[in-house]
Amino acid sequence: MKKLFTKIAFAVAGFTGIVSAQQDPQFTQFMYNKLIYNAGYAGTSGAICGVAQFRQQWVSFDGAPQSIALAGDMRLSGLPLGVGVNIMTDKIGPMSTFFLRAAGSYNITKLAGGTLGLGLDFGIQQKSISSEWTTPEPLKNDPRIPGIIALQDNGNFSKLSYDIGAGAFYQIPGKFYAGLSTTHLPAQEIKTDKTGFKVKRHYYLMTGYTFNVNKWSDLTPNIMFKTDAAGSAVDLNLTYLWSKMIWVGGTYRPTDAGSVAILAGVQGQAGLGNSISWKVGYSYDITASKLKTYAKGSHEIILGVCFAPKIKKTTTYGDPRFLD
Repeated sequence: MKKLFTKIAFAVAGFTGIVSAQQDPQFTQFMYNKLIYNAGYAGTSGAICGVAQFRQQWVSFDGAPQSIALAGDMRLSGLPLGVGVNIMTDKIGPMSTFFLRAAGSYNITKLAGGTLGLGLDFGIQQKSISSEWTTPEPLKNDPRIPGIIALQDNGNFSKLSYDIGAGAFYQIPGKFYAGLSTTHLPAQEIKTDKTGFKVKRHYYLMTGYTFNVNKWSDLTPNIMFKTDAAGSAVDLNLTYLWSKMIWVGGTYRPTDAGSVAILAGVQGQAGLGNSISWKVGYSYDITASKLKTYAKGSHEIILGVCFAPKIKKTTTYGDPRFLD
């Protein structure tokens, strides 16, 4: 199993001495953590928000992808500016990536009933290959990979570089959102003399619209399209929210062997004037590709909390769909 996964991991990353970086971490519940994709999102909700997200892919597969994302954002009081920060880790087999980015966004409020954010993020990314990995084919050495001579350690690879992203995001809280963004604008090579990663620029388009079926029911289709100009993928999601509290939904990925995912969660409000909102969500991806022979599905958990400061003396933000 370890040998099989090592082959898959290197195939996914395209390892040849200079590898093309794998896609940014994939999350099924993308609609609840938009800052990690789009710097323009910062501050557009008008609240002070934090999100934690964890994904374990291909359960029971040794060395399977594991991703963690932490994000927080807020609008600066009295200024049309939003700020945010996100931290992510992504690991597959012997390869891991660490991201740390700070975002700033200019917020144009009261624009057709919503807010437009135009943002940039700056930070670092670190690419690593663990010294504990084993070669896919025993006794077949690749001179472009350092330290793979028999009975010798493979050697660690770890390199740090800068990272820049940009995005535009528009939303009417609880009703509509749309965003266009790019990450890894420099598209640079992170390398040593013989080994490294060729980071590709990624592009994201996301949108969603909430239909108020009746006073108890909301139906929201969400779409995420992502590409690195060489390959692309799309997530088609439909979520049903009952009584502004409990939701269930499903996601379909036609570009991933027609895989599907199911979602469920609960949200609520607390504090004086319902100034604090919280959300807990779970999703399960059903493996539809040939990997289903070797691995079970993928689990994902998301936790979110927001504090909505008073906007006027008699009103508060108080929107239970705080992560829109």
